[in-house]
Amino acid sequence: QVPLVESGGGLAQAGGSLRLSCTSSRLTLSSYGMAWFRQTPGKEREWVAAISRAGTTKIADSMKGRSEISRDNAKNTLLLQMNSLEPEDTAVYYCAARFVDFNNVYYIAMGLNEYEYWGQGTQVTVSS
Repeated sequence: QVPLVESGGGLAQAGGSLRLSCTSSRLTLSSYGMAWFRQTPGKEREWVAAISRAGTTKIADSMKGRSEISRDNAKNTLLLQMNSLEPEDTAVYYCAARFVDFNNVYYIAMGLNEYEYWGQGTQVTVSS
């Protein structure tokens, strides 16, 4: 059973918007630092955005000003709002989670290997 499940991907036109969601039936996401990564064929998975357990956020330069990461703990959901989409944003987007204890609630992890749990990904395709 995949610990995280992404949704919200699809086809969008350049300049459009998509909102990705990530949820879990196994993990209580409020206890986790979380992130979005993306990957295109033949390339390494790259970090897009991350949010600490406390809710502080960081966005990759490629998405800064166009994206917002947030979490809704009541719905056990991680969100990624993407605006002004570009064809270069076309990728499979993955949600990731890492357990965080009370001593590190503000830490924002951006490394691939820092995350323990992953979803199967959701395809985002942006047409020009």
